[in-house]
Amino acid sequence: MNIRKLLASIILLSITAIVCSYAWWPPATLRPGIADKVVVFKSRREMVLFRDGRELCRYRVSLGRSPVGRKTRAGDHKTPEGDYSLDSKNPSSGFHLAMNVSCPNSVDRERAAREGVDPGGLIMVHGIKNGLGWLGRLHRLADWTDGCIALTNPEMDQFYALVPTGTPIDIQP
Repeated sequence: MNIRKLLASIILLSITAIVCSYAWWPPATLRPGIADKVVVFKSRREMVLFRDGRELCRYRVSLGRSPVGRKTRAGDHKTPEGDYSLDSKNPSSGFHLAMNVSCPNSVDRERAAREGVDPGGLIMVHGIKNGLGWLGRLHRLADWTDGCIALTNPEMDQFYALVPTGTPIDIQP
């Protein structure tokens, strides 16, 4: 093997290791119980499930393509901030399972009306787009949704089972 091939192999392995270490996050630690609150920390790209004030598990997430700041209108690609609820489940989503976030809420609608814009909606917690589940944790390398909160498909299976319809979700900056 010549030196160029060896060097190219070392560089490729190094890049692969960096990408994998960035995308890796320990699997969610599950404690018994059903969640009664979900909190998203946008700046940390984390979502935490709680039961009676105690943490059940935590996930690393991807957000909207333009995640900094509050969602102000349809098409801004921002993940909203504020108090909402997970008001319905969609097992037939174009993404691996989905739970609807009750966005816009009354505060969002009032602000949008004052500004004369469409407040947007269809914000979900969901898995990876159907057919692309093989991406797994690599989806976390970039914020890629239109404002939703994305998990890997196995994490979404767990989330979907642990979070009943009507659970409050607090999305923080």
